[in-house]
Amino acid sequence: MKTETIEYKDGDVTLRGYLAYDDKKSGKRPGILVMPEALGLGANAKKRAERLAELGYVALAGDPYGNGLELKTVEEAIQRASAMFQDTSKLRTRGRVALDKLVSLPQVDSSRLAEIGFCMGGTFGLELARDGAPLTGVVTFHSGLQTQRPAAAGKINAKILVCTGADDPLVPFDHVKAFEEEMTAAGVDWQVISYGGTKHSFTNPDADATGNPALAYNKHADERSWKAMVSFFQEIFA
Repeated sequence: MKTETIEYKDGDVTLRGYLAYDDKKSGKRPGILVMPEALGLGANAKKRAERLAELGYVALAGDPYGNGLELKTVEEAIQRASAMFQDTSKLRTRGRVALDKLVSLPQVDSSRLAEIGFCMGGTFGLELARDGAPLTGVVTFHSGLQTQRPAAAGKINAKILVCTGADDPLVPFDHVKAFEEEMTAAGVDWQVISYGGTKHSFTNPDADATGNPALAYNKHADERSWKAMVSFFQEIFA
């Protein structure tokens, strides 16, 4: 497997993503953009990119803040993420430049693209989809589902899989219901899997160490949601 840090730009901001792919495999293959949690591009997102590469995809873990910044505390992350989410246009642009970098890679089939995202990273994927990005699919894990700019009918090209915790206080049932109604009104092929006994950040083994009661790793939900993603990709890229 080949892994490397690659740079790309959003205006005058230098972003440093993490690329993973099987360099022994020839020909173009689907490209997957991986966007991380609010703490920034860290070990969890990089590992997910490597696991996608093992499945035969070209995976780029994107940098949400610039210079590969990784924050140390949840409090810092909330402050940074909140500032970014104040302007949906800027959020979508930050996601677009990462997707454009992925598309530019010679190994990537630009007609077969997807995004997966964790927490804030899933919101990036949903906003890209709402913006009409050329994505075949989007998969979110414990992602925020609300938006300032709901999807217009016929605008979303991607099929969408949302994996969420039934006991996630940051993504309560009314947010999930509103998202489902938004997607249905927009004519989207969508599905939501809700995992019982599961809180926020259920895919991150370090979630419990934060001391935040809203966050908790859940091994079963982590494994089940990843399997659901694999099956989803087999379907959309068939």
